Amino acid sequence: MDEQNWLAEKFEAHRPHLRAVAYRMLGSAGEADDAIQEAWLRLSRSDASEVENLKGWLTTVVARLCLDWLRSRKTRRETPLENAMPDPIVTRVETAPAQDELLMSEAVGLAMLVVLETLGPAERLAFVLHDMFGVPFEDIAPMVQRTPAAARQLASRARRRVQGEAAAPEGDPERQREAVVAFLAAARGGDFEALLRVLDPDVVLRTDRGAQPGTFQVFKGAKAISEQAVVNSRAGGAVRAVQVNGLPGIVSYDREGRVSGVLGFVVRGARILEINVFTDPERLARLDLPALSDD
Repeated sequence: MDEQNWLAEKFEAHRPHLRAVAYRMLGSAGEADDAIQEAWLRLSRSDASEVENLKGWLTTVVARLCLDWLRSRKTRRETPLENAMPDPIVTRVETAPAQDELLMSEAVGLAMLVVLETLGPAERLAFVLHDMFGVPFEDIAPMVQRTPAAARQLASRARRRVQGEAAAPEGDPERQREAVVAFLAAARGGDFEALLRVLDPDVVLRTDRGAQPGTFQVFKGAKAISEQAVVNSRAGGAVRAVQVNGLPGIVSYDREGRVSGVLGFVVRGARILEINVFTDPERLARLDLPALSDD
């Protein structure tokens, strides 16, 4: 095996880890893949024989790329950070995550990713690398051009924000799924009282219908969201159970069997705390979604 093939094999072994880092940093599956490709180009142009810890070296390269992209994104963003929705990772219910390292590496909830979108680039990097991947602050500090103590403070501020705002899901997958099934049945039946019973009083629904201003909306409270659910259920069509970032979700289809949306749920105590709805046609087209006719 020549050196380039050997290097490519080593790189592929680290790809799931690198994609997990980039996805958490950027909230975009496409941009995460771009960061990984750029990391490979930089590695292939380097003298790998001088790299003692390839995984650490690649993690640093990907993290720095993501930091630069986050800073660039922040300067040109036209909508507020809190109006940003990360890309969902949609997998089939029958897929066993334990058998797929890539799925496991990306199974971070949308609730956390939504909060991460509100953090500054340096805070996000410090929190993601340290809290999610165990990178020491001594290694993080040069990336954000701060001391290790200052990098620790960045992660601490981000941690408080995440713990205060990210909805924690129910631990029992079966109870999560039962709540989603109850929600769908109540919505289809127009049962307003049943919807109120399955929704947390402070439930939040976010919907992303496209990149144009006004297409991102947030609804709060069980009453308002129950009304939305009843209205939307009248459109008809079918649904299929999936996992969205490791939690219960559905893919919805119109009357012609075409994908019309993806919904991800956060459930705790048999009640739905959060619903994230994706109906942007361009984003849906980029996702690997099952067809209604698939077995």
